[in-house]
Amino acid sequence: MAKNEKGPRPSWAPPVLRGDRLEAGLRTLELDVRRRLDGLLQGNHLGLVPGPGSEPGEARPYQPGDDVRRMDWAVTARTTTPHIRETVADRELETWVVADLSASLDFGTALCEKRDLVVCAVAAVAHLTGGGGNRIGALISTGADTARIPARGGMAHARGLVRKLAETPRAPEGTRGDFAQALEALRRPPRRRGLAVVISDFLGDTSWERPLRALGGRHELIAIEVLDPRDVDLPEVGTVVLADPETGKQREVHASALLRKEFGAAAHAHRQKVAAGLRRAGAAHLTLRTDADWIADMVRFVVARKRRWSGGVA
Repeated sequence: MAKNEKGPRPSWAPPVLRGDRLEAGLRTLELDVRRRLDGLLQGNHLGLVPGPGSEPGEARPYQPGDDVRRMDWAVTARTTTPHIRETVADRELETWVVADLSASLDFGTALCEKRDLVVCAVAAVAHLTGGGGNRIGALISTGADTARIPARGGMAHARGLVRKLAETPRAPEGTRGDFAQALEALRRPPRRRGLAVVISDFLGDTSWERPLRALGGRHELIAIEVLDPRDVDLPEVGTVVLADPETGKQREVHASALLRKEFGAAAHAHRQKVAAGLRRAGAAHLTLRTDADWIADMVRFVVARKRRWSGGVA
């Protein structure tokens, strides 16, 4: 269970999305997302993942880093200055979210549990891709079950999707998650090209890499990594019981300086391995933490993506 040991909760902390606080938490989440994200991406329905569309748009001078495949040779010849042709995205976007709610996400030592951040991230994705006939669907995997929510449009559907995610029962202790299987379930049968958003803590093995690379070959791809401070370092607390929620195994250890150093090094190596796997899959990588302002991190990610695509410096 998440605990905040540093006094009152900050105003930007994720809402509690459990038990008798679920209804109020969902209302607060919707208000937070609207208030802080509205207006950020006006006029660009692919603002979450800036990228090429299918309809020709305006030509502009070439800048280092632009895709040479978008070179407009006619304008370049006429002006003797290299130009590229901007493209306007298709008018309807289909977004699919793969949400990992396995037992390792039922954990948090800061402002919330990791599964709360998964719900928050999906709410933001639904908001950023909504409107204009766009549709969003989801696959929710707990390891014990996988629920599929068909892709539909409209605010009522988006609200229902977020609620379904928040109300998903926790997997029984000892249930091992299978994120790779959930990705395969999205990949087959093949869907029209769109946006795929995968959300997980990416703990454990990297068997998810192969199906993720296959998804990246067909869709725009975003990977949202959800972390808690204790995923990356151990505190100096003396004797502590470490538990693996996906196997039920527990081990009592003394958090010595050497153990904490080795734990930190192993965690860092795993995070590097995850980042490398996401890069190979062609995924844009966003990290959200239970001890940080998740909406601010989301905004920085979106703005940086838009700036890089337009040729600016991130």
